[in-house]
Amino acid sequence: MAAVTVWIASLCRPDPGYGGWAWVRRTDGETGAAAIRGAAGGERRASSARMSLSALAEALDALSDVAADAAVTLRFLDPDLAGQLVASDGDYASAEPEAWAAARAAVAARPVLELVPAAPADAPTGFLNAWAEFGLDTSKSRGSFKAAIPKPNLMKFPG
Repeated sequence: MAAVTVWIASLCRPDPGYGGWAWVRRTDGETGAAAIRGAAGGERRASSARMSLSALAEALDALSDVAADAAVTLRFLDPDLAGQLVASDGDYASAEPEAWAAARAAVAARPVLELVPAAPADAPTGFLNAWAEFGLDTSKSRGSFKAAIPKPNLMKFPG
């Protein structure tokens, strides 16, 4: 069974305001276009918490083709995310109850999930932030959306 690493990033300007998120998934030990996938999206009138939880839920939902007991490492930039996921009544739960419930359900569906904070200096961070920024910018003109990151761009992912 192959292990999978997922990276997520999100942003919101101002908070609340326009938001964007991005995720990239790489199946460890595989090469080529089939080994890597990703998506980006954005919303108007969003909060930082909503964007972080949306990135998480979207990334984990995209693992539907991976066995539920496969080892998944999630690398995330939001320093509060892991703590919020274990709190039943934290800030994220009260501010964004629907997004929080979706994220908690996605996490619960993955029994082998390791949450690892990513450092801003990590190589994948710039790539993910650029796509989260794309999501934010696109939501300004198109409203809520999500789209796959094109394969030629994913092949440049430094993770």
